[in-house]
Amino acid sequence: MKEDIRTIPVNDIFSEQKGCPFCTMEKMLEKNQIAYIVGDAMMEPNTRIETNKKGFCHKHFSMMQQEGKKLPNALILESHLQEIIDSIPKGKKPDKKFLAKIRELTNSCYICDRIDSNMKHLIDIIFTEWKKGNDFQTLYKNQSYICLEHYGKVMEQAIGNLKGSALTEFSEITTNLFKDYLMDLKDDTTYFCSMFDYRNQGKDWGKSIDVIERDIEFLTKERP
Repeated sequence: MKEDIRTIPVNDIFSEQKGCPFCTMEKMLEKNQIAYIVGDAMMEPNTRIETNKKGFCHKHFSMMQQEGKKLPNALILESHLQEIIDSIPKGKKPDKKFLAKIRELTNSCYICDRIDSNMKHLIDIIFTEWKKGNDFQTLYKNQSYICLEHYGKVMEQAIGNLKGSALTEFSEITTNLFKDYLMDLKDDTTYFCSMFDYRNQGKDWGKSIDVIERDIEFLTKERP
């Protein structure tokens, strides 16, 4: 792939050929967003307006606390809490509009939304490079696997970006990266279960020894 400022992060991640490249991409974006939100973003009014409105999920609140100093986190929380206080209705009866806001708030996260938006942009770059028919296709084919969630997301996005033979070839290769690893996981999991049969005592666990962790990583993007 000919590198420019847009393709460098994609090229670097796919060159690693380790694990699901889209998981690696997402973790990179997550790390960058966490550092940004407890750093420079604290002084940006437009960002604070959005964080006050959306809040953060439990995972990203926890990561922000671990990454940043106490004051930036406290300032973000202070204005976010005030946003909620200001929206409390004055009447005594249940307010459906306020309850809908609470329901929306408990299911929203500024960082999750930013990651999703940036992931779509990076995946679009992948499709652009794929259509060029250059060496990126070879790099893509040599990935270890694609996890369950990212297979679904990438394929849905591919349908709107690729057409004809380009879509067919991309779909076949992506599905093989997903399916082949899935089948290997199933075989390793079956073998792992069989090792608890008394007749198999003393046998080598082989690569099934960490299959539960790999199963969870494939199914949820997170390794326990």
